[in-house]
Amino acid sequence: MHLLNSTQVLGVLVLIRTSLACSDCFDSDGRVEHVRHVRRMQPGAINATYGPTRALEWGQLNFLHTTDTHGWLEGHLKEGNYGADWGDFVTFSTHFKHQAGNMGVDLLLVDTGDLHDGAGLSDATTPDGEISMRVFDQVEYDLLTIGNHELYLADVAYQTLNEISAYWGDRYLTSNVQIFDQQTNEWEYVGKTHRYFTTEHGLRILALGVLFDFTGNTNISKVIPAKTMVTQGWFLDALNSPKPVDIFVVLGHNPARPSVPASTFPVVFNAIRAVHPNTPIQFIGGHTHIRDFAVYDSSSTSLESGRYCETLGWLSMSGFDSGNSGYNGITPGPAGVPNPTRKATQNSTSPFVYSRRYLDWNRRTFEYHAATWYDKSFDYNNGLAATADITKYRKQLNLTDVYGCVPQDYCLTCAPFNSTSSIFPLLSEALSQAVVNESRKDIPRYIIANTGSVRFDMYKGPFTYDDQFIVSPFLDHFLYIPGVPYHTASNLLQSLNNAGASQKRSIGAMPVERDICIDPPSDHSFKAAREEHHGLSRITRRQVVDLVPGYTTKDDFGSDGDDTAHSAIPYYEIPDFFQGVAGFDESGTADRVDVVFVDFIESDLLAILGSNYSSNDVSYYIDADFTTRDYLPIYIKNSETFQAGLPNCTVA
Repeated sequence: MHLLNSTQVLGVLVLIRTSLACSDCFDSDGRVEHVRHVRRMQPGAINATYGPTRALEWGQLNFLHTTDTHGWLEGHLKEGNYGADWGDFVTFSTHFKHQAGNMGVDLLLVDTGDLHDGAGLSDATTPDGEISMRVFDQVEYDLLTIGNHELYLADVAYQTLNEISAYWGDRYLTSNVQIFDQQTNEWEYVGKTHRYFTTEHGLRILALGVLFDFTGNTNISKVIPAKTMVTQGWFLDALNSPKPVDIFVVLGHNPARPSVPASTFPVVFNAIRAVHPNTPIQFIGGHTHIRDFAVYDSSSTSLESGRYCETLGWLSMSGFDSGNSGYNGITPGPAGVPNPTRKATQNSTSPFVYSRRYLDWNRRTFEYHAATWYDKSFDYNNGLAATADITKYRKQLNLTDVYGCVPQDYCLTCAPFNSTSSIFPLLSEALSQAVVNESRKDIPRYIIANTGSVRFDMYKGPFTYDDQFIVSPFLDHFLYIPGVPYHTASNLLQSLNNAGASQKRSIGAMPVERDICIDPPSDHSFKAAREEHHGLSRITRRQVVDLVPGYTTKDDFGSDGDDTAHSAIPYYEIPDFFQGVAGFDESGTADRVDVVFVDFIESDLLAILGSNYSSNDVSYYIDADFTTRDYLPIYIKNSETFQAGLPNCTVA
């Protein structure tokens, strides 16, 4: 068993948080110290074959946005589009801070939550995130907020209070999230409710951090509904304060698009507009794992920047002057670089103009945008140190241990559900072979799981301990009901799929993952999401390449938001449930069978079975330690197909 207690790891690895992430990229007299250009990223990672061709548009106020990183700080080792690691981003963000200073404009680095539950670096410790947070903290963020994945478990929630919030101080905003203080027996906010501050160039900002109305949180935490929050005294006092506000920045682990039912940004928007009808409001969202940009009105927009260290979001805006703000920087915008030109609405009379871009998370992208005429090199010592930390921690946590060799790519939705390229026939076989109670192995059984428990694709190449978390990070237990009549059990899968899955994970707790790069456009129809990119505007140099599959985004500003052009990824619908079948004789029938299922779907299954069954009939099929994170590695270790490529298994 590879799971380590964080105390064991920290005893070996002396982890020191620095107050400023870029402190070691300067020498003693403050000059920038570059190091020799080397191939960075993690060992074995691959880089993109091509990259962007357009400079970013810099405005008076600019944002770099991360969200839903879920522990993917090592990057995507088997995907060139997203092969950079967190150290590369540390360096890149340092470059951009320097560029903003040289241009005389403001840049805010922001993150909107969900820092673990998705990869081994964050999930192989107890509690989750104990190691990965030390790496995450090496970026010099200006504003951050909480995600729902910081609130599932009590130990993680208290970690968020005692470590994350304590470290970031007034930069960590949780306007509607409280936690029970065990010392005072009182409820207190995890972070600050809001922050009022002035940027280097005079912009006076009121920032908030609003989580969607999440209800799946641990009972030692409390999520205040947005409609209640906007009536609270502190909120009303902040809105009606005599202090001037040039722009509201509303962070939130919250869908960016106002038409998404789960989003509570419209509630906050309406409350602010009731008091400040013309002041710019910039929403920065997350949670739905997509690239999106939505327009609220002529001076209010909303950005969302994907997931899993696949996307770095960029937003810039201009239109501030001494008459409408305290801005004292460059007017109308920085020289020598493109500036934003688009009004939020077609007939806008507002002075504000915007641009947005979705950057692929790879070295080509970072090096291209970091380069300037006066500074062509890339790596800084702070980024190199973060990369080295990731490599060290991954080895210490045994995340690089190889369990098997994946012979081909298996995807969630890029191939028909029952095809050989889909991951689900493979997982059905794994359920059949690995979910076995030895004392009942000869009893026919159906093993039912929800497709939402599968988080990510499997790529050709080594299957490691890390991949165990990546494919299925959840700790759902296998339960069972014995002696169910065959005619009832054999129809359960179809009945469950006809009824639809519980929405707890797909909405309240976690989006059901549909593909690595499917990116819903403004109307959020998957059909439209599959449309190809219709060309990139403002091409500044010719680039002749064969496009690789990736994001092809449409949003309220059109289809030119993706920084790098890609071909569209096919998309096929998947049902809510799938199953493995085992223990039957050649006839494929039996009088009575065991119905085995993951605990997450217990209520769905009991509802289908009806009044003859209740939770009293349910017990663990194996034991309380065996979960959905375990069955696939067992299958791979014992499969001739997945052992055949060892020991010389390579990435495609």
